[in-house]
Amino acid sequence: MALLLYLLKRILVSIPLLIGISIVSFALVIAVPGDFVDSWLSQTVAQTGLTHAELQDQADAMRIKLGLDKSLAHQYFIWLKGIVFSGDFGQSFVYSKPVTEVIGLRLPRTLGLALVTLIVGQLIGVMLGIYAATHQYKLGDTLATLVAFFGIVIPKFVMSLVILYLMAYVWNSSYIGSLYSPEFILQEHFSFAKMWDFFLHVWPILFISIWAGQAYTTRMMRGNLLDVMNAQYIETARAKGLSRGKVLFRHAVPNALHPVIMNMGGRFDYMVKGEIEIAIVMGIPTLGPLILSSVTERDMYVLSAIFLLISGLLVVGNLLADFALALLDPRVRRAEFSKG
Repeated sequence: MALLLYLLKRILVSIPLLIGISIVSFALVIAVPGDFVDSWLSQTVAQTGLTHAELQDQADAMRIKLGLDKSLAHQYFIWLKGIVFSGDFGQSFVYSKPVTEVIGLRLPRTLGLALVTLIVGQLIGVMLGIYAATHQYKLGDTLATLVAFFGIVIPKFVMSLVILYLMAYVWNSSYIGSLYSPEFILQEHFSFAKMWDFFLHVWPILFISIWAGQAYTTRMMRGNLLDVMNAQYIETARAKGLSRGKVLFRHAVPNALHPVIMNMGGRFDYMVKGEIEIAIVMGIPTLGPLILSSVTERDMYVLSAIFLLISGLLVVGNLLADFALALLDPRVRRAEFSKG
């Protein structure tokens, strides 16, 4: 019961935060000079040779039709009302269809890849951190530290460019810029051949995101475990005659995991943004290229929805991390209720 009340309190606190995020998401897109009609006007002038004056009446009519003639506050409340009461994130100006349809296919791909890289990256980071801490100043510790160091300092877009160059000019790979080979695009039923083909197309995203994702976790787990191993209760457990494995995995590791679990709340959002960054470079049809094209075309409702969803992931991720931490350690929820 206490755990459910703790979770309910966290959810209620998150509601005003989500509203604030929606305001910032919408305002950031609107703050960019120009709108979709201005973008359309510039493109039409360049393609047809007509002047701005000749197209102005048509542009004004389009602005009224799309609701861009209303005040920013009015546009925001219409957008928010649609999200809250009907799950409608607005209409895409470029694709002339609901935003939910535009991002409906790309969002699950992005979230799925980000979730896989988060889980695998954190597991690898925890294991490398444990190994490095238990082999302090030895070769294994040095190698694990180097792997983590390069994962932190090398930008993901640089890794993407290097792999893209290797695939295109060294390996002559045909698995670039798509999710499936032509023979699998129309195949709707599941098959291991299709799954393997999907992996051959998205492995750069998985490899780069996992490498970057495990880096910080490795360093954090190593430092936490070294601190815990020097704690008094660990010395007491050793004095009782417990084996090295029991001391490590029953007492030291669970306590060293607390900061790692707290940090995971923001890691999912980090993985999503990392996947988007890599997908833009690699040209893989997830949310990344859609964001880039929406910025170019000033497709404001698509951009606002994506920014809101990505920011909301950070809130949901921290909420899940708080829940996992409270589930692991009852002292967390007890301390929360003692404050309240």
